[in-house]
Amino acid sequence: MKGWKTSGLPELLRLMKSGGTPDTTRTDFYGGDIPFVSIEDMTATNKYLDSTTKTLTDDGLQHSNAWIVPDNSILYSIYATLGLPRINTIPVATNQAILALIIDPNRVDLDYLYYWLDFIRSCVVSLSSQTTQNNLNATIVRSFLVDHPTSVAEQSQIADILSTVDLAIEQTEALIAKQQRIKTGSMQDLLTRGIDEHGNLRSEPTHQFKDSPVGRIPVEWEVVALGSVSEISSGITLGKSYSGPNTVELPYLRVANVQDGYLDLTDVKLIRIPKCNVERYELRVGDVLMNEGGDFDKLGRGCVWNGEIEHCLHQNHVFKVRPKQGLLASDYLAAVSSSPYGKSFFVLASKQSTNLASINSTQLKSFPIPLPEYCEQLRIEKLAKQYTSVYNEAMRRLSKLRSLKTALMQDLLTGKVRVTPLLDKMEVTDG
Repeated sequence: MKGWKTSGLPELLRLMKSGGTPDTTRTDFYGGDIPFVSIEDMTATNKYLDSTTKTLTDDGLQHSNAWIVPDNSILYSIYATLGLPRINTIPVATNQAILALIIDPNRVDLDYLYYWLDFIRSCVVSLSSQTTQNNLNATIVRSFLVDHPTSVAEQSQIADILSTVDLAIEQTEALIAKQQRIKTGSMQDLLTRGIDEHGNLRSEPTHQFKDSPVGRIPVEWEVVALGSVSEISSGITLGKSYSGPNTVELPYLRVANVQDGYLDLTDVKLIRIPKCNVERYELRVGDVLMNEGGDFDKLGRGCVWNGEIEHCLHQNHVFKVRPKQGLLASDYLAAVSSSPYGKSFFVLASKQSTNLASINSTQLKSFPIPLPEYCEQLRIEKLAKQYTSVYNEAMRRLSKLRSLKTALMQDLLTGKVRVTPLLDKMEVTDG
């Protein structure tokens, strides 16, 4: 490809070197003025690393393989959390789990190389998992072949585009964190105190409360099992192959589509099933979707289906909860399931393995729901939607930004899309 080349990683560097760890029993080696980077420091930040949990003294530096890595270098993890790049904005020392890559600025743009290393990370992790030792080493990293524009200026332009998307992602993540705090506090009040007939939050000094299996609740409320006020069903199981005129291909939702309080419909798969099964698995407006399992944070996620896609089905790892009309309001149920109380119930009731958990339909049916009168549920729903609308919109924006970044990296870091056609014309003129 004209204007692009493939270079061995060492060709783009002035130095590649790992660090070391001073004797941890020597307290005089620690607590000085030299920032000491560990893998934990790298995972705790995003692109730039500007602080560390631990520091070294000059003696600690001298009595180990640690050395001072100049700022504006790339730190690259080779143990445990593999293939994670970070740019250090301050001089640091590192442990042996981290390679420092000091670039040659005449050959490669710092941010371009950062994004390229980030781009290949999933491949690095996948390849490493196929070996007996799930680690990298300097020899392996030196063998990396880097695709890049020959022009450092073009590399810089590519990095600028990706940096702009990264900034938007960071700003959106900050907004989400703020809205999450607001939402959590507000929903805790709504789901334990409720709203009286005058539109006010109840309080113990002015209203009567009672003890219940889910804590203190207004005397007007009941606690019921979810299965008594809804119909719960599992979705279609993947793996079977159907064909012929009596089948139909339709979209279906999987665990990845059901997020915490909202639906991510950027990647919806299709499945072919017999027409006679469509009614059984088809979603209706007002159905509440709850995940059967996965990571702890995915367990029991509840969000309401509002008919976003016509004739949409659900997979067997996503439960469909259909509230009984006039007894349980859909958005109220979704709010309860995603509350700290709801999440705690699902984690405690689940079958657990390392970092994973799952619930079955029997456990879901037994989920204790604090139940106000239906009209009060609707009042709670209305306020809950106000608290969650900004949060959900930010989550959707974050998902789109991450998808955009992935697509841009695929296009720009491979040369599939050239960011500066003008540079090509200049090269022809110069020639």
